[in-house]
Amino acid sequence: MSEFRKGAPVLFAAMIGVGCGASPIPFNVLPAVIGPMHAELGWSFLEISLGITVFGIIASLLAPVYGAAADKWGVRPIAIGSLVAFAATFSLFALMPPSKPAWYGLWALVGIVGIGSTPVTWSRAVNMWFVKNRGLALGIMLLGTSLAGILVPQIAQRAIAGQFIGSGWRGAFPTLALLPLLLAVPLALWLFREPSVAERPAGISDAAGNLTGMTAGEAVRGYRFWVIWASIAVVALAYGGVFINMIQIAGLHGFAAAEGATVMSVMAVGILAGRVITGMLFDRFWAPAVLVPILLGPALACWLLMGSTGTLAQLMTGALLLGFAAGAESDLIAYLAGRYFGMANYGRIYGLLYMPFGLGSAISPAIYARVRDVTGNYDAMLAVAIGLFALGGLLPLTLGRYPVFGGTPR
Repeated sequence: MSEFRKGAPVLFAAMIGVGCGASPIPFNVLPAVIGPMHAELGWSFLEISLGITVFGIIASLLAPVYGAAADKWGVRPIAIGSLVAFAATFSLFALMPPSKPAWYGLWALVGIVGIGSTPVTWSRAVNMWFVKNRGLALGIMLLGTSLAGILVPQIAQRAIAGQFIGSGWRGAFPTLALLPLLLAVPLALWLFREPSVAERPAGISDAAGNLTGMTAGEAVRGYRFWVIWASIAVVALAYGGVFINMIQIAGLHGFAAAEGATVMSVMAVGILAGRVITGMLFDRFWAPAVLVPILLGPALACWLLMGSTGTLAQLMTGALLLGFAAGAESDLIAYLAGRYFGMANYGRIYGLLYMPFGLGSAISPAIYARVRDVTGNYDAMLAVAIGLFALGGLLPLTLGRYPVFGGTPR
């Protein structure tokens, strides 16, 4: 509990920072606006979804750059600066002309400036405050994305209805851009920082106070890096598109957009539970073994979402299973990066491991949308996703024991 007494303020600021950053907000606003944009502009679901693909690819490629910057200059200036830039660029969608190049260009800009507001930066500080309770602490930090998943779809729906700034789908963007400016930035300025050498818990520094661990080059030359990379990639490829299109999937089952938003909120509850429960299990058991049953649940979920005759309870059950697995996978990136590669170059290594997550999450919505445009539903891709989830859960079983850095088991 001493770790929580010392690190709780930082952890709280990181949780709000993650929730208001460029990781959850774009992916939670797109499901709300994709239908109204399709109706107003006549763009296909694929054309609209490619915006998040552009964002995800650019952000993923820049993740190691931002991670290395956090290693060199500290996470506080990188995270706060990126939050401000993300809010400013995200609000520009309100002024966007009905132009596809403008749509894609703005998403590219959000990717360039926003990736520093994601767990790529925040998790470095949390890993430095917590060792014995690292899994739980990272799960709590990532609750921010769960809170965003619960609140952002509801706020977006009300913004589209004209209850906040402007009206229509354009009004959702500046409304949500207020969250990082009014919540995350003030809290980060007040509470967020890395621990001093004297405040660091045992197990992350050597006798001279230097952080221990592998270089990025040493990490990528080992098989463990690529096993984790592949597992993250296949799960993200399976999950990203079903998340973005959940409201549309609910619509194919005969439910209105408001009910679809409720299904998304249930998924966010699953993510929330997955992060906390999985984080606690990671602290007590070998993390790869914990993943196997958790990532097999989405196979059933994908089957429940197929077709067009499912009940609302059936859709909610599928969403809950998917959310729980997604929460576990997000915890896994930050947890295993610290456990298997240490903290000396954590930001760069985490950024490299974030790339498959970002790329898979970016490409997946386009694949799901293309399947929808061609077949009229998402069933073919949901069938493929069943196998992807199973593969992603089994691959980490080959990782072996956690290494030891600086003479202290971690």
